[in-house]
Amino acid sequence: MAELSKWAPSDMLEPIKRFLDGELAMTSSMKIEQFQDGDTLVVRAEVPGIDPDQDVDVSVSEGMLHIKAERVERSEHKSKMGYRSEFRYGSSQRSIALPRGAKEEDITATYKDGVLEVRAPATATPPESTAKKIRIEHS
Repeated sequence: MAELSKWAPSDMLEPIKRFLDGELAMTSSMKIEQFQDGDTLVVRAEVPGIDPDQDVDVSVSEGMLHIKAERVERSEHKSKMGYRSEFRYGSSQRSIALPRGAKEEDITATYKDGVLEVRAPATATPPESTAKKIRIEHS
């Protein structure tokens, strides 16, 4: 009869440790900061530990800014007691109303140190109602 892998007590605490370390944050609502900077709407979203080119989608449609982030993490644990592999998935999204007169072509997005910042300047012209993907720049 094959022997089953034995779990150490620390294995049972792993999900709690990940939660306390903030690693499960992507499974809940995305944390954002939203404010006006003159005539510009500024939205900052906390999305640490992701690749902005692969894991974040910023788009505009019908006067709304949409931010979606998705995370896939894999970890392996090897010991003399056995082998364990874990996959962690999480996604979150937020939609924010754009100010009247914001043009899709003027909206910019940057990513630095785990924070996505989207800036939407407002002008006198009302926004168009077509969807457009916003390119994310990062340093």
